[in-house]
Amino acid sequence: MGPGKAELLETIDACGSISSAAKQMHMSYRRAWELVDVMNKSFNQPLVNSSPGGHHGGGAQLTDFGRFILKNYRDLIIKAHTAVEVELNHILNNLKKSDEI
Repeated sequence: MGPGKAELLETIDACGSISSAAKQMHMSYRRAWELVDVMNKSFNQPLVNSSPGGHHGGGAQLTDFGRFILKNYRDLIIKAHTAVEVELNHILNNLKKSDEI
């Protein structure tokens, strides 16, 4: 799980399909589907349920477990950022400005 996969999950949740999410993220459908497949196979339960397209359309939605994992990932990122904020600000505040280089 990383920022790209988390964004893909959020976009699938908002769009209701892997195809629409891929388009919105400027990603090929194949790449989006591969990422979903890897995530579904990497966890004890699937993160995304999907049904094939066709005349009646398809769709995809996050499972309750998928929402649980996504929330835990987002919470982890917030906690990590909070933990390093002071040190990161010290580093960033001591960088030369681009016009000084």
